[in-house]
Amino acid sequence: MSSCFNPTATRIGQTFAYCLLFVVSLAANTFIGIIVYRTKTLRTPINILIVNMALSDLLYPIFLFPKIFVELNTAGHWLVGGPLGHAACKLSLFTRDVSTLVSVQSLLLIAVDRFVAVVFPLRSPLISSKQCRYFILVIWIIAMAVFCPYLIALKVVGGAVL
Repeated sequence: MSSCFNPTATRIGQTFAYCLLFVVSLAANTFIGIIVYRTKTLRTPINILIVNMALSDLLYPIFLFPKIFVELNTAGHWLVGGPLGHAACKLSLFTRDVSTLVSVQSLLLIAVDRFVAVVFPLRSPLISSKQCRYFILVIWIIAMAVFCPYLIALKVVGGAVL
């Protein structure tokens, strides 16, 4: 079945949209981190977890968007060959999924903290600022451990990841 859209116009439109997403994502997630870092009153455990999500969301424009640009403009072929190309291809898929899992785990921790705050309003907060740093470290370790098989099992064959 043929497409009724001009393939060149479609590619240009998609490239423009991804460029816009790239710039907005970088700017917005960076600003979240800067604002919380510079304002002491905003350094609460919940806001630190939100900054953790923003930092994990930075992995998308840094690692995944270049892969998307290459696939859009080269008919799906990976340009970089050799060990560097294989590593970059595997790393783009790995970081995509690690970023997603870090965001999900951070949201889960925020939800649990808010649940405890609502159910037990007179109790001290579930997550302190010191504990929050350890939770973030554990979140990243779990996310990387879960998707570590990607780095081992995936193989780049003829420009496609299998």
